[in-house]
Amino acid sequence: MDIGNSSLVTELILVGLTKHLEIQVPLFFLFLGIYIITVAGNLGLVTLIRLTSQLHTPMYYFLFNLSCIDLCYSSVITPKLLVNFVSKRNIISYAECMTQLFFYCFFVKPECYALTVMAYDRYVAICKPLLYKVTMSPQVCSLMAVIVYLGAFIAAWAHTGCMLRLTFCDANTINHYMCDILPLLELSCTSTHINELVVLIIVGFDVAVPGLTVIVSYVFILSSILRISSTEGRSKAFSTCSSHIIVVSVFFGSGAFMYLHPSSVLSMNQKKVSTIFYTILVPMLNPLIYSFRNKEVKVALKKTLSRNISF
Repeated sequence: MDIGNSSLVTELILVGLTKHLEIQVPLFFLFLGIYIITVAGNLGLVTLIRLTSQLHTPMYYFLFNLSCIDLCYSSVITPKLLVNFVSKRNIISYAECMTQLFFYCFFVKPECYALTVMAYDRYVAICKPLLYKVTMSPQVCSLMAVIVYLGAFIAAWAHTGCMLRLTFCDANTINHYMCDILPLLELSCTSTHINELVVLIIVGFDVAVPGLTVIVSYVFILSSILRISSTEGRSKAFSTCSSHIIVVSVFFGSGAFMYLHPSSVLSMNQKKVSTIFYTILVPMLNPLIYSFRNKEVKVALKKTLSRNISF
């Protein structure tokens, strides 16, 4: 990545989440707690899936990937946010800012498509159970993962490369807690039309295609569930899907709210709040929801803990 572009700015200042000094310390401890839960929860889920052979299925393969993504994703953003709360003047170099932007873009796309593939996995499991082992074979799952990460790498380079071509003259204060695309575009003293077009195309695609896939998958799933004769069977199927629907709704809803509005419609404070949902809260919620609402994970956790206690 060629950091030495035509930018006249060598360092940037992150305003942070809020300018109110009296709530900085409480917010620091709040988000520190969220980050600890995020790291512990995702690391625990990764370890549990890795150690438990009963969880070596396509669904948990993608849940394993999702937890790894969340672990890296939150670590790109949250530590810098915590620094904002305890620093009088939070400076980030231009190179560090572009690096954070790249990795933020790199991890947000796999998050999006991991949730999508998990919806498709539930569709095949419930609607096409006889074809499940063939449709979701290890080779197919690995190919899906490679395509997702390759697409994420290309998209991250597209966003970051377009940002590197801009010139930042005198303004160097980012009204945000991270180096996000839209706040950086506001600082540019050159035309941002190409950047805005790239954002519209990539983000529009990454919301529309996965969103449509999830909706269609769950329409078929709901139709199949309603045809199940036993109440217990319907309840089990709904329970399996409900946790995923919650996470998908929060992630896609907040992401679309942030990026698919004209920049003049939302204030920066509204954008910051929206960003918190899919950059900080969703990575924390994923392991909690998939653990507490998932019988297989709870059973595997009990067995693992009992084996360790017996030793």
